[in-house]
Amino acid sequence: MRALRFSADEIVETIEMVRVERLDIRTVTVGISLFDCVSDDTAMLCERIYNKVTTVAARLTRTSGDIAQEFGLPIINNRVSVTPIALVAGRAEVDGFVRIAQALDRAADTLGIDFIGGFTAHVEKGMTRADQNLIAAIPRALAETRRVCSSVNIGSTKAGLNMDAIAQMGRTIRETAALTAANGSIGCAKLVVFCNAVQDNPFMAGAFHGTGEPEAVVNVGVSGPGVVLRALEQAPEQDFGALANLIKRMAFKITRAGELVGRTASERLGIPFGIVDLSLAPTPAKGDSVARILEAMGLERVGTHGSTAALALLNDAVKKGGAMASSHVGGLSGAFIPVSEDEGMIEAAEHGDISLDKLEAMTAVCSVGLDMIALPGDTPAETLSAIIADEAAIGMINKKTTAVRVIPVAGKKAGDLVEFGGLLGHARIIPVNKRSSARFVNRGGRIPAPLQALNN
Repeated sequence: MRALRFSADEIVETIEMVRVERLDIRTVTVGISLFDCVSDDTAMLCERIYNKVTTVAARLTRTSGDIAQEFGLPIINNRVSVTPIALVAGRAEVDGFVRIAQALDRAADTLGIDFIGGFTAHVEKGMTRADQNLIAAIPRALAETRRVCSSVNIGSTKAGLNMDAIAQMGRTIRETAALTAANGSIGCAKLVVFCNAVQDNPFMAGAFHGTGEPEAVVNVGVSGPGVVLRALEQAPEQDFGALANLIKRMAFKITRAGELVGRTASERLGIPFGIVDLSLAPTPAKGDSVARILEAMGLERVGTHGSTAALALLNDAVKKGGAMASSHVGGLSGAFIPVSEDEGMIEAAEHGDISLDKLEAMTAVCSVGLDMIALPGDTPAETLSAIIADEAAIGMINKKTTAVRVIPVAGKKAGDLVEFGGLLGHARIIPVNKRSSARFVNRGGRIPAPLQALNN
């Protein structure tokens, strides 16, 4: 393991960040290749997947707990990501894919981890039979498991947008919401639709072990909105250039702590170290909010005019500071704005200060996209698909990752409150535009890739 040297002042400062500013390691995620598990026999495939996952990650939770105790640095989640299941499921039919999801869930339960990601398909140019079966299985898979997370990549800058897949994902989200209606349609919180998905993301619901990754890898996701917020609150009169430098310094320190944990976990698990994802991932806890950082820059409340510019500054400074701290920054790395998981965003939604349109504008400059947004339960599937298409278009044109994780909560209407619990928080139902997008969505085919795709 490459040694990371910390001065006495840095150690004291890190302890203070943990004690007062809620610094934590949000996740240690072990990525695992499943290519050697392939079998035409679904029962054999499930057995091989269960055995490999529980063998490779057998010591994850114990190792993570030991590191947290030794370093005094909270590690909130332990997770596993696997090769996109559509690539290894062979000739499995829809029921077979559900059985694979159940095998993944059993493995997660045996390991005692929080989530397992990779119930995934990449369909940016078209769908294979396996892709079609996996997508058809998503609603049942998420309704019949507790820890399994699913993602579908429906577009990219190189390929354009697969509108047939986007239309299907609108229907899939609706069905998932219906099958988990008794629990606030919580299944949709475990499903994300990507454009330009990355292969080394340790955060759920979008984590999967990419085809360019090694046999196994340790990726770490760092949080720390509270660290940045406290620093900005102590600099109320500084201009934007000074604020950017201050955020870069905080991101540098957060990233160094994350790499120390990642490399230590790598050494003890005997698994190569991959990346640190230095995303500012908020929680519903007071003082652990990205929205409050934007408000500390001078906004009366997030969602007002200036919010997009403030978020752009924050996201850019976080990336620059992290890149200086480590040669292995990856994943999404920036600022997340999940509406139900950020107490400042929750408050803005409850007061009607932030709309779906403003959130979409902000996603053009943040790390991911429309995240953990509760919508009316009667939102048509075509409207959900159009929301996905809009967000994917932002990612396609700007050559960045964008994603949609929306929850049409069964039986709820705009203004109602839904409680998800834990890190998923709670949310006020945000209204959607009532005008129909059905004719647009139902045209089908592909929206062609932009000219910048021809960069070879």
